[in-house]
Amino acid sequence: MKQKQAYVLDLIKTGESGDFSCPHCGAVISPDDYTEEVYSILEAKVDKHCLEKLVIRCNKCTSQLHLTGFSLLQKLPWTDEETNFAQIGEKHHH
Repeated sequence: MKQKQAYVLDLIKTGESGDFSCPHCGAVISPDDYTEEVYSILEAKVDKHCLEKLVIRCNKCTSQLHLTGFSLLQKLPWTDEETNFAQIGEKHHH
């Protein structure tokens, strides 16, 4: 049985666009993609009304990506893409 890969990605290091590549297969994951063709949200962890961690699955290779860095992003002016990821996480959590 093939073991799933798991990666931790810090969103602070992804750049301004908010897009990043799956570390395993290279699929481009974008907060603007609402189709769930490329990725699916598995879990959203919220602490004190702030998104702390988002676990997504790359639908191309089934790797789990643990997205962190949201607490630091809360303190910075957000781009539209970062706002989209936070809103996606909040919708999934409720």
